[in-house]
Amino acid sequence: MNVSATGSLLIRSQCRYHGRNVLSLVNFTCSRLHNTGPAPKQAKETERARFSPSSGSKHDWIGPPDRLSNLRPIIYHIPENETPQERRLRHLRQETEDWNHQFWTNQNITFNREKEEYILAQLKAKGLAERDENGKKHTLNSEQMAVFYKDFLDQNYKRHSSYNREWYRRNFTITLLMARVALLRAWRRLGGGRPAA
Repeated sequence: MNVSATGSLLIRSQCRYHGRNVLSLVNFTCSRLHNTGPAPKQAKETERARFSPSSGSKHDWIGPPDRLSNLRPIIYHIPENETPQERRLRHLRQETEDWNHQFWTNQNITFNREKEEYILAQLKAKGLAERDENGKKHTLNSEQMAVFYKDFLDQNYKRHSSYNREWYRRNFTITLLMARVALLRAWRRLGGGRPAA
């Protein structure tokens, strides 16, 4: 079956007159052949939303949110005369994005699985089935779910603390590299040529 979709992409780029980052909204239409057969479960869990900018693009492309991690993937623009510092920055940003995507994919899968298990256990303890006689799913109220949320956060405290420490470390390094790259670009624009890295 042929599937057609339309949507919007947010593009982050640098204004060539002011040197500031700007966001642009781009509408797109795409179509592809869609396989109607069932996909393997493992492939569904690890599949990441893919999109492809045009080959002549001069901007970073930000795609639609991934269905598992809820993060928007970014395809970073590779300049023609990319310096070693710019390459290092781009690679670190991509590695950080991949690491972040993997963490939140695993975290969200675990959260959803444990939440379903908790709801089923609570319904079973009350003598209720998962669905009522009309086929509607039974739910728990916010006070009952608050117990699960607190337990989940308590059980994952060390994991979240470790994630936060690593996130700050990576972003501090990225910020320093971005400042260094900005200085190198300013030096080049002022006619200083290409200083040694």
